[in-house]
Amino acid sequence: MEYLKAFAVGGLICAVGQLLLDFTKLTPARILVLFVVLGVILGGTGAYQKLVDFAGAGATTPIIGFGYNLAKGVKEAVREDGLLGALSGGLKAAAGGVSAAVVFAFFAALFCKPRDKS
Repeated sequence: MEYLKAFAVGGLICAVGQLLLDFTKLTPARILVLFVVLGVILGGTGAYQKLVDFAGAGATTPIIGFGYNLAKGVKEAVREDGLLGALSGGLKAAAGGVSAAVVFAFFAALFCKPRDKS
């Protein structure tokens, strides 16, 4: 049942993104920013935590989960380090995901042959 909930919630988040692509004039970059900012706002208010508790990886894996992770890191760092934590908390919380993305992108660039779309 846990996998089904994760699949349904993650799929719903992705479907909303696809609907925004198909039926609005928003660019993919703007939708990405919208989802990250929405994740930060919902994570900062604590509303997204309920969805994470329900769906697990289905809520944390899409890009909106990245925004949630940033907000969660800032909240924890502010609690521990005071106001200075507002500057460093998001970076510490997201460092693992960003590092993995850089490493995997590097290996993809090494092993894949880029070419023009035409």
